[in-house]
Amino acid sequence: MKTKAFTLCILFQLLLATAFAQKNAGLNTLLDKNAEFILPQTTDKISAALRTKAIITDNENDGERYAEWITSSGLGVYTNIGDKKTVNDIWFSIPDDRNIIISGLPFNLVLNKTTIDEAMAKFKKYNVKKSKFSDGSFYSNGTKLLFKKGRHYITLSYNDQNLLKSLSIMRFIPDPAAG
Repeated sequence: MKTKAFTLCILFQLLLATAFAQKNAGLNTLLDKNAEFILPQTTDKISAALRTKAIITDNENDGERYAEWITSSGLGVYTNIGDKKTVNDIWFSIPDDRNIIISGLPFNLVLNKTTIDEAMAKFKKYNVKKSKFSDGSFYSNGTKLLFKKGRHYITLSYNDQNLLKSLSIMRFIPDPAAG
């Protein structure tokens, strides 16, 4: 009986370890020595780094082309595509209901782990603007951090538990009505 209980205990611990294991985004070849995402980029290079084929869609409403990658780790990578499959803006996210932790992101951030306080401390020299999401937004009662680093605006979106859920790197300030 003790052997059976011990075996079940070990099996349960192994299942927990794999269920909550931290996964790497696989972006190493797309980051510079400071862990910043290299832009512009191409969809082909992103596909190769993520080992996932891009899903390309054309939006008839705005005339834009978009690419989406959903990796085996659960990370979603999204972008609009310019001429010659050029990527100038990019965002990374995981669904709010997924309890996966994904490292290897730009700025050494970790989805579902990096807290607001950690990000505020890390980026304090960039004059971070902090605001709350409205009730009807994707991360209701969550928080958004926005700052400019170099030529890009960085947006970090947090859920109501103050865990990082998405990161965007864009050439312009994202539309406040969209979040």
